Amino acid sequence: MFASASEDTTIKIWAVPDDWEPTDENGHAKQGEPLTESLADLSGHGKKVTLLRYHPSASNIILSTSADCTVKVWDIEKGEAVTTADVPDLTHDIVWDTRGDLYASSCKDKVVRVLDGRQSSIVSTIDPAHEGSKSTKIVFLGESGKVLTCGASKTSAREVKIWDLKNLAKPLHTETIDTASGALIPLYDHDTNVVYLCGKGDGQIRLFEFEDKDPYFHKLNDGFRSTQPTKGVCMVPKRGLEVMAHETARLMKLTNSQGVHPLRFFVPRKSDAFQEDIYPDCPAPSPAHSGAEWMGGSSKLPLTMSLNPAHAGGGAKKKVFKTVTQLSKELDDAHKRIEYLEGKLKENSIAFD
Repeated sequence: MFASASEDTTIKIWAVPDDWEPTDENGHAKQGEPLTESLADLSGHGKKVTLLRYHPSASNIILSTSADCTVKVWDIEKGEAVTTADVPDLTHDIVWDTRGDLYASSCKDKVVRVLDGRQSSIVSTIDPAHEGSKSTKIVFLGESGKVLTCGASKTSAREVKIWDLKNLAKPLHTETIDTASGALIPLYDHDTNVVYLCGKGDGQIRLFEFEDKDPYFHKLNDGFRSTQPTKGVCMVPKRGLEVMAHETARLMKLTNSQGVHPLRFFVPRKSDAFQEDIYPDCPAPSPAHSGAEWMGGSSKLPLTMSLNPAHAGGGAKKKVFKTVTQLSKELDDAHKRIEYLEGKLKENSIAFD
């Protein structure tokens, strides 16, 4: 299941067909198949929807923001927004914390706001997070109580700041990166505490390690360089990695004209055995609680699973989603069946309620 945001102001929830495969029997990529009917349509924004974020631990809860200067929390099962927060200008980024109790938003007014996920009320603010005019991106650093922001200084130098959520008066650490023009996109690996800084519009990806003590931020190496500029980038979930080859991260880099490039990062190890030290239990594809439970106050970390192939299997049964058309047909068939059975009962003079 995935969600799409659109300029027609709607959010659509889609299901990938169970029998769909991206490659043929020869391993070659197959042509895509059009999806004609969504599972659900969420309407409520007044202008184009720009960003979506699924809740990290609750089922069927999604966060959205729009050019109408609002941030909404949606209950997909009910098909409605459960909370709405107004912001003074265009939103640059929205992100949940690890449990999904809080979310943060960055705005064109240079202020980062931390809000209660269930009420959409402001808990705290960073004003300003960065003094430059570049887009500000945010990531929560696990359960450490720290948050990382990427933006620009007054002189337009790209920079990273680490903040303590208990005291947002000043940053714990500031790291100047360079003077390139594009925004920085941070991706955080919760298992290894590695931050991948990806520059929008350039081809470099820098690697840093976060440590929850001074000086907090350590450069690991020169990272990855390419002549192809980055248009967008995301991280593949750990359960999709080739763990027996010691792959620790895979980034999907969107380019302007050459499609999507997978960028794989490996730890050199001579052993062919599973490496427990670099593969702790990772988030599983099953929710820790329902959306209704979360709205009622439940607070849980995401469920985890082992990446060890020896422990494979025994996972949760895959959930099957159906479109409105499919459900309507099943309902019509059920009504016809009920009508038929009631007729048989009447023929045999059998009373029923």
